[in-house]
Formats: sequence, structure tokens, C-alpha cells
Amino acid sequence: MTAQTVSEKILSSRSGRSLRAGDIAICDVDLVVGTDGSGPMAIDYFEQMGGARLFDPSRVFFSLDHYAPPTTPQTRAFHDRIRTFAERHGATVFAVGDGISHQLIVERGLAAASALVVGADSHAVTCGALNCFAIGVGSSDLAAAMLTGKIWLRVPETIRITLSGARRPGVAPKDVALTLVAELGASGGDYRTCEFTGDGLPGFTLDDRLVLSNLMVEAGAKAAVFPHDERTTEYRASRGGDKGTPVESDAGARVAREIVCDLSAITPRVARPHQPDDVVPLLDVSGVAVDMVFVGTCTGGRVVDFHEALDAFERAGGTVAAGVQLVLTPASREVEQRLIADGTLERFVRAGAIVTTAGCGACCGTSGVLPGDGATVLSTANRNFKARMGNPTAQIYLASPAACGAAAATGRIPPDVPGETAS
Repeated sequence: MTAQTVSEKILSSRSGRSLRAGDIAICDVDLVVGTDGSGPMAIDYFEQMGGARLFDPSRVFFSLDHYAPPTTPQTRAFHDRIRTFAERHGATVFAVGDGISHQLIVERGLAAASALVVGADSHAVTCGALNCFAIGVGSSDLAAAMLTGKIWLRVPETIRITLSGARRPGVAPKDVALTLVAELGASGGDYRTCEFTGDGLPGFTLDDRLVLSNLMVEAGAKAAVFPHDERTTEYRASRGGDKGTPVESDAGARVAREIVCDLSAITPRVARPHQPDDVVPLLDVSGVAVDMVFVGTCTGGRVVDFHEALDAFERAGGTVAAGVQLVLTPASREVEQRLIADGTLERFVRAGAIVTTAGCGACCGTSGVLPGDGATVLSTANRNFKARMGNPTAQIYLASPAACGAAAATGRIPPDVPGETAS
């Protein structure tokens, strides 16, 4: 039998026939995940297709995360439509404040190894950190998956990314991810799977891997997968759920491109406005004055991110600099509760930060705090396109939680960030 990549193996198992990159296949899905941004249109398509019932209500989820909370009658109506549909058909709805769709799928142990996860959010690829094939789709494809439990796909080619060595102290997963996005370019991963491997993998926790999987879509990746190793096993043991069937590429499997990433050579990075792949060393933009700092969302809103941001913030002075808005948005309710319990949020709030509802927050400009006209923003998010945060005049830089924490206290992008040895 010809050697196969992870993508080829998973899609073969879901189609019932042996597949290779470039093949077209109809595959059975394991999870279907909609959001309040995509769900209403998907419901419209579902009904136009004559949908009378979901293929399996236990495997269909909606998350009210982009408009959390809704700020207009129209977005409130989106939520009402989703709730009504879900109640009628038996789907699960994650409420406002529960968190971001793919964060919740990971936290709640819903994505088993080798699962095919279909999400109407481009960053559904995040779930690939758990050794599954997770993709973002449009509303019509989501509707078809809700109705039939199937999706048609072209099997993607694979880019093998070998993580070699260990990170320097102070270098975050975000720095590694931005380095890779710059290496690939905005379209270098188009309709390909980024598959991670290498001796550097044990140095990345599951939370770290979520960041890398998430950011690969900024290079156009269809999916971004990690192997199922001890880190994955440890995380699954803490979360429960079905382990699934771990899968790895065969020796000799054909790949379209190979990238070797020397982790020891990476320094703190930043993406300049208005492209995630316009990446330079943090030092190159140090001293740029900031008006708003955003720590949160699905790339920088987990517990470890807030801890790293707080450590850098307090080292840099521990008070929000005059004229700066520091906005915090946890990725989920669980994250928020843990940060309340350990005092992290209290310390931030006492220092002048604003905490918003768990969810996407300011990242996509549909909820949360908007940057002012002409504002310079330093953000832990994954995108910095013009108008991404709701104001087309804002200048958005992307960086690690620690860099953002330091900037919030000094009012300027720092030249470097302190940090302990990578986990």
C-alpha cells in the first residue's frame, strides 16, 4: 500500500476508499460547528434544501461567540433564530459567554483523534492540534453537512513543518506561528494541510499547539494537524471524551513542500499592519506608541496567555499607561473562571484593564471594544486586516501576550520580552 499522510488517512477512513492528494471525495463528518456569524445563513440554506431533520443532532453545535453580546436588534435576531432552530432539531447551543466555538470543542473533549470537524469559522483549523482534520467552510457547505452528515472535499496536499530544537526564553508560540506565516506567505498554504513534526514538538503544550494550528489559516492552509503524542494524551486525560484513533503519516508519504523551523533561531516577532504575513522582529518596531492593547480571542485568550501577559505587564510597571486602553477577552467561560479564581483578572482590573464577555470580542469588530479613529493597536489576535477590528482607520499589530502586556504598561511596543524557558 502506498504511504499516506495524515490528511489522506483521515479522509480515506471517512470516505470508505483509499485517497491521495488531489482526489475528490465525499466524506462522513464527525462534528458540525456553526456560529452566530454563519449560522443564520446556514439555517436558511438548510431549509431551502428541504431539510426536515439534522443528520445527527448530537453532532451539531452552534456557538454564540461573534456577537457576544449582540449590540443591535439584527444580531440579537441572529441568536434567536439559532436558538429556535436548535431547540426544534435538538442541536446544542453554546450561549453568549460560553466562549469561542473551536475553543469549546477542544475544551470539552468533543474532537476525537482522526475526527473530521467541519466549522463555519475559518479558524476551526485550531482543532487540528488534537490530531484531527478540522476545516472551515461556508454556510452552504455547513447546511449540507447538517442535513446529510457528509461533505465533498478535494484531498489537500501536505506541507511538512519540522520543528527542530527548542525555543529561547521569552519566545512564545505566537512568535513561532508568525515566523511560519511569514515563511509561507499569505497564500503559500492555499488548500494544503500543514502537518507538524520534529524533535521540537514536546516543547509545545496542547495550548501552544492550538496557536500554531490556528495561525496557519493566515497562510491559506486548509487544515493544520499535529501528531497524537504524550502531550495530546495528557490533555485528553484531563478533558475526557472519546480518544478516537490516533493517526500519523507513513514514512515516505509524499508531501508538496518541507519546511524546517529552527526554533532556537526565532526571536520575538510582530506582524505589521495590514497583513499577518508582514512579520518582522519585535525590535524593528519597538518604541511605536500604542493606543489600545487587546489580549484575548482564540489565538491569545487562554489561561497561559493571560498569565504571560500579566507577568510582562507587572514587570513593566503594573499600571495601564496613560492614554492606553487595555482590553481583555477570555476565549471561554472556563478560562474566565480560572482567571477569576487565581486572581489574574482582579490584578489586571485594579491596574486599569477592561474585561469583556468571553468570546471573539474585539478581534473581528462585531462585539467588544472598538479602537478609536487612527488608533494604533497591539493585539494577540490572528488577523490585522484593514477594518478587522471594526475601524478601517486603525493600525493593528499582532504580537505575543507578553509583548502586549509590556506595551500596555509602557504605552509603546517593547524591544523584547522577558520570559522563562519554553514549556
